[in-house]
Amino acid sequence: MENFYLIIVVVLFALAISDLVVGVTNDAVNFLNSAFGSKAAPKWVIFLLASLGVFIGATFSTGMMEVARKGVFHPDMFVFSEIMILFLAVMITDVILLDSFNALGLPTSTTVSLVFELLGSAVAVSLVKIKSQGGTIADLAHYVNTSNALAIISGILVSIIFAFTFGTLIQYLVRIIFTFNYAKKLRYLGSVFGGIAITMISYFILIKGIDGSSFAAIPVGGEGIPLSVWIGTHKSFLLLLSFVGWTLVLQVLYWLFRIDILTVVVLAGTFALAMAFAGNDLVNFIGVPMAGFSSWKAWSISGGVDPDTFKMDMLMGEVDVPFLFLVIAGIVMIVTLVTSKKAQGVVETGINLSRQSEGVEKFGSSAIARTVVRSSVRMNKKVKNRLPERFNDFIMRRFKQTEISDDPSAPAFDKIRASVNLMVASSLIALGTSMKLPLSTTYVTFMVAMGTSLADRAWGRESAVYRVSGVLAVIGGWFLTAVIAFTISALVAWLISAGGMPVIIGLILLAIFLVIRTHIIFRRRFRKMPEDEEMINEVDEAGKRIEKCSDQVVKTVISANKIFSFALESFLREDLGHMREAMEMNNLLNAKTKKQKNKIIQTISKMKRVDVDAGYFYIQVIDYQREIAHSLHFLVGPLKEHLENQHKPFNPAQADEIRNLVSSIDEFFNLALHIVKEGKFEGIDDLVSKRMRIGETLYEFEKDQVKRIKEKEVNTRNSLLFFKALTETKNMLIHSVNLIKSYRDFILVNQKPL
Repeated sequence: MENFYLIIVVVLFALAISDLVVGVTNDAVNFLNSAFGSKAAPKWVIFLLASLGVFIGATFSTGMMEVARKGVFHPDMFVFSEIMILFLAVMITDVILLDSFNALGLPTSTTVSLVFELLGSAVAVSLVKIKSQGGTIADLAHYVNTSNALAIISGILVSIIFAFTFGTLIQYLVRIIFTFNYAKKLRYLGSVFGGIAITMISYFILIKGIDGSSFAAIPVGGEGIPLSVWIGTHKSFLLLLSFVGWTLVLQVLYWLFRIDILTVVVLAGTFALAMAFAGNDLVNFIGVPMAGFSSWKAWSISGGVDPDTFKMDMLMGEVDVPFLFLVIAGIVMIVTLVTSKKAQGVVETGINLSRQSEGVEKFGSSAIARTVVRSSVRMNKKVKNRLPERFNDFIMRRFKQTEISDDPSAPAFDKIRASVNLMVASSLIALGTSMKLPLSTTYVTFMVAMGTSLADRAWGRESAVYRVSGVLAVIGGWFLTAVIAFTISALVAWLISAGGMPVIIGLILLAIFLVIRTHIIFRRRFRKMPEDEEMINEVDEAGKRIEKCSDQVVKTVISANKIFSFALESFLREDLGHMREAMEMNNLLNAKTKKQKNKIIQTISKMKRVDVDAGYFYIQVIDYQREIAHSLHFLVGPLKEHLENQHKPFNPAQADEIRNLVSSIDEFFNLALHIVKEGKFEGIDDLVSKRMRIGETLYEFEKDQVKRIKEKEVNTRNSLLFFKALTETKNMLIHSVNLIKSYRDFILVNQKPL
């Protein structure tokens, strides 16, 4: 029996490592968004400071893992065998849940997920125990404490509203003072602003960072007052001293070395949030395994007492974590932070929703978002109509933006907003911590970033609906976290209680499978993301433009030929697996051409005035590539659906016609490829002739199909699909010829001497 529980402890620690990985992946959004979004420093500098903050926060933590005695449940009401089931269910659920959110690129709260997993698991284990003892549902109140969960839910609502409101108001005031052209104003106001910002960040470190750390109990003064208590009683003095000191230091450094004050603020804030995250949220990742380990040690020392009778009163006290465990946890967190692609995906969500420029939006529109934006636009018009015109002109001048770069490598927002993000988030988290209010660092940092982007007018008429939809999707995911965490954890705990070790093994294997599966799916999605390398750049010379446009057209022709032949041959063989591969290839081509079309305005706007004709033909090239992708989509989709529904295949005569068609199309695309690669534009006439011959063949195929219909050889579904395939083939050929012609015109225009 002892080996059984030892195995559970080992499993808990294995899950803890996995939980550290997925937890850091999720929470990286808290402290990387502002630095990455503003590009305040090279990535290696940002990662270095964030990693340093994570390591210091993890190792300086005292490791008082209080998860099991936070009031979510009463540990003294459970025995050893029950508590181990409870903890195991929590860890299995946490790994699966957080990994799923990370794969979707959505930030969520590790605190909320953990608390509701503990609550769900405790409820399930309690109900099993109550049933075995012949009790009633009313006895559940003796085992769990739902009031704490309700406090956390209320904390979520309060933190969301306050963070968004304060982020909006403070950014609005800061932007009125500095405007978007803030370089000159920083010369005489930069040190004051930096002093205020770093003071707020320092306050955050003192309140949030030291609380619960190894420094908290250091005696100060003759009376030996703990450091955390002394700081709490001298906050005003420390804030004033910090403001004056930092203002003077920053001003002197600016005079002597011309340092970028905003960069210092952003990097300091990044370090502070990373340190506090590791020092305080570490409990979310290894607290449960440590509580399980302490429970196992207490039971082992008891000398083999029946695990079904050994009470867990010891969890009412403190659960210490050895320093080595904290060091290992810090290292795992740093490695994950630097290497995780999913972390970058989660961070990208926040940056995408708050970026200043327009572009491809990650989220679609929703009815609620449209209603919110419509109401806001109407309200804004009414407010402006009631304000003096002079005041409106003043505000418009203060918010007049400098030219926004469409370069993907440009910052998503400026360092003024990044500084406000970190300053406001740090202040609100520190304030909430000092007032003992339950809040989530993820919720606060994310909503502050959304508020500042709204104040900066980043959510314009062209993007507001999509940004609001994204914010609502993320917030909805937060509340779903609580429901899903509670439900799955309760189910897992009940299954373990009922099935024992076989169920434990099965659930662990399931967790491993799901994590690996989401990882594979994410990697595939990451690899298939359309790249920007082929887009024409403003600095490209004529030769470079020709080369890039040629690459685009060549890849489109090759992809179209491959998709067409692969789809039809798979259909004739009734090979659904390969048909789905054809659909995947078509989806990739669709995504690529869509991204190119969405960026076409940015590309054209970068071209010089003398390149108007080149721009016109380049638009045509992009349009025809998009149309080819559309034709293939409307061809492959019905073929795939026909196969999936197990309808009758084409008869032998139709199959022969399709094989001949595939061969003719292959010759057509090979000729098109030769024309593009070799620049033999005189061959376009041959390409047009070949298209016309294929068109005549398609006409004969259609007549043959009409005969088959009259002779009752085929049914309606067969005929509709056959005609659909021929029609989309015609469309694809027309667009392909037009693509080659437009490419020719683009090349000839670019080759003309200026």
